[in-house]
Amino acid sequence: MDLTDWIAILAIALLAIAFFCPRAKRHATRVDRARLRLGTRLVVQAALALWGALLTLERCLVFPHALPFGLTAPPGAMLAVALLLGCAGGFWAIRGTWLLRSRRLFGT
Repeated sequence: MDLTDWIAILAIALLAIAFFCPRAKRHATRVDRARLRLGTRLVVQAALALWGALLTLERCLVFPHALPFGLTAPPGAMLAVALLLGCAGGFWAIRGTWLLRSRRLFGT
C-alpha cells in the first residue's frame, strides 16, 4: 500500500475515536472531565501505536524495498519495534477504555 493509504487509514481511525468517545457534560465535575480527556488521549495514543506497528511491519518485513533512500533494516530489530509498539498500543487501549467507562456511584 502507498503511504497515502496508510495516512487515510489513520485519519479514519482518529475521526472514529473523536466521534465515538464520550464528551463531558456541562454539569460534569472537573474529575470526570479530566478522566474522559485522559481516556480519549490514551485511546488516540493506542491507535497511533498500533498504526505505527502495522506500518513498520508492512514497510520493513513485507516490502523491504519500500524504505526510502535504499535503507535496510534488520528484520529482527523491526519485529521487536513492531512488537513493542503493539504491546504499548494494547496497554493504552485497555487503560483508555477503562477510563472512558462511567464511574460507579456506590463502590464495593
